[in-house]
Formats: sequence, structure tokens, C-alpha cells
Amino acid sequence: MEPLLVLFLALVIDLLLGEPPQVVHPVVWMGKVISFWKRLAPVQGARSQLLYGSGMVLLTISIFALPAYFLLFYMSEISSIAYIIVGASLLKSTFSFKELRRAALEIKVLLTKDNLKEARARMPALVSRETQSLGKPALVSATVESVVENTCDSFVAPLFYFLCFGVPGAVAYRVVNTLDATIGYHGKYEYLGKVAARLDDVLNFIPARISGMLLVIAAYLSKKDGGNAWQVMLRDHDRTESPNAGWPMSAAAGALRVRLEKEGYYSLGNTNNPPTPQLIEAGIKLTEISVLLWVALCLIVEVTYFVFVA
Repeated sequence: MEPLLVLFLALVIDLLLGEPPQVVHPVVWMGKVISFWKRLAPVQGARSQLLYGSGMVLLTISIFALPAYFLLFYMSEISSIAYIIVGASLLKSTFSFKELRRAALEIKVLLTKDNLKEARARMPALVSRETQSLGKPALVSATVESVVENTCDSFVAPLFYFLCFGVPGAVAYRVVNTLDATIGYHGKYEYLGKVAARLDDVLNFIPARISGMLLVIAAYLSKKDGGNAWQVMLRDHDRTESPNAGWPMSAAAGALRVRLEKEGYYSLGNTNNPPTPQLIEAGIKLTEISVLLWVALCLIVEVTYFVFVA
């Protein structure tokens, strides 16, 4: 019964309170640990960087996932209530939807007012790409892309690994995803972040496809173009460099009948509708329904396990 209550309480915390203070937020501390490792990383040699990056992954997962496991084991010996509260707090730190929604709506309001300068300044909270040269349509597209892609990274995937491996599994996933977001890209950290990037691809393989399917179902339920969402997802999911990001983004592009594009990298969907600021709110509503569907499915899985297995 405890895992079900941990999940339920973690969802309530996200809905009512949002993110914990940065000083105690585990993901913030993950970032600090990763920054420390980066300062000690070898600056030359592909092999040495690859080995060092592998060690970074293993050590950082151990630093955060193992204490979570032993802390919860200790709490379970003391009190079920203590276990549920601590477990829910730790689980909540691995996922976020309220903050993602808030950041996207802020961009939508700024773009509606044609305040492109401030919108560009706020975009780093959502995307890692260069945004200072982007016009309004590109800013709208980037915001929608971020919302739907992060629905997988920031919500579906952490809860998927909670269902599979409990709170420590969700924590381990968040470590890998944070490593990938920090060093898992081409250029300076090409070899240092290669293991983190590949492991993140593996871990997101199933959640990304679940996210795409949830968005297709959400399109039908919200009276968007579910058929087009399915067709575009099957057609365009492999156009992104990431083997996973294209699934939810192409499904959303099809559902909203719009083209989502990162110039020079990928183009998903068709030019049925112009990318206006109102598209951001439509994308948020689509992801809200997919999030609710995933929550319902996760709760059903936990109840089923409690009734028939536990």
C-alpha cells in the first residue's frame, strides 16, 4: 500500500506546492556535483574523457540513488507514515509539471504582448538552444516543443522508473537525465558526456513512445486531430537527432496541425496553422490531458499490484 500512497502524495505536492526550495532541491545538488566533476575533467584525450565521463555517471548515480534506497529502508523500519512522507518528497523532486506549465505560460503572455526581448530572456528555462535571433514563430515552436518533450523527461519517465524500481529508480533516472542535459551534447563535452547521453537515450526509449501514444489519445479526447497526430508521429518521429524526442514532438505537431521546427536540425508536421502564441496554450492543454492519462494509468498499476500481488 505504501508505494501507492507515496505516488499519490508526490502528485499532490507537485499540484499544490510545486518545486521545493533550491537549497534543498536534489536536482540542484545533482547539478552542483556534476559541476564539481566537470572542473576536474581531463581537457584532452577522447579515451580519458570517455572513461572519466563513465565514472561521473556511476559515481553520481551512487551518490544520490543509494542514499535514497537506504534512507527509505530505514524509514520503513521506523514508521509507515515517515516512509510515505520521505518517499513522496524524494519522488516529487524527480518530476515536475506545474513548473513547466508556468514557464511556458509566461512565454505565451510575453509573446502575446510582442515582448520578444523578455521572451527570449526567459527561454533558457525551457530550451538549451540559442534564442536571441529567433522571431515570434520560432519562439512559439520552441516553447511547444519543450513542453511536449519535457512531458516525457520531466514526468512520464520518472514515474515509469518509479513503477519499475521504486523511488531510487526515479532518482537514478533523474541523475542520468541531468547529466545528459549538462554534458550530453556535441562539442566541448563530446566524449565526456557520451556515456550519459547514450544511457539517457536507452532510459527514455520506452517512456518517449508512451508519451507519444498518450499525446495521440489526448488529441482524440480534446477534439484535436488524433488521426493526424498518429500519422505524423509515425512519419516524422525519426527526424530528430535524438532517437526519442521526435515521438512526443511529432505527435503534438500532428495533433495541433502545425509545423514544429528547429531550423537546420528538424521539421515536424505540416504547415496547416501558423505558430501563434495561442498554440502554446493549446499545447499545454494537450499535455495536461496526457499527464492525467499517465497519472491514471500509474495509479491503476499500483492498485492492481496491491490487490493481486502484494
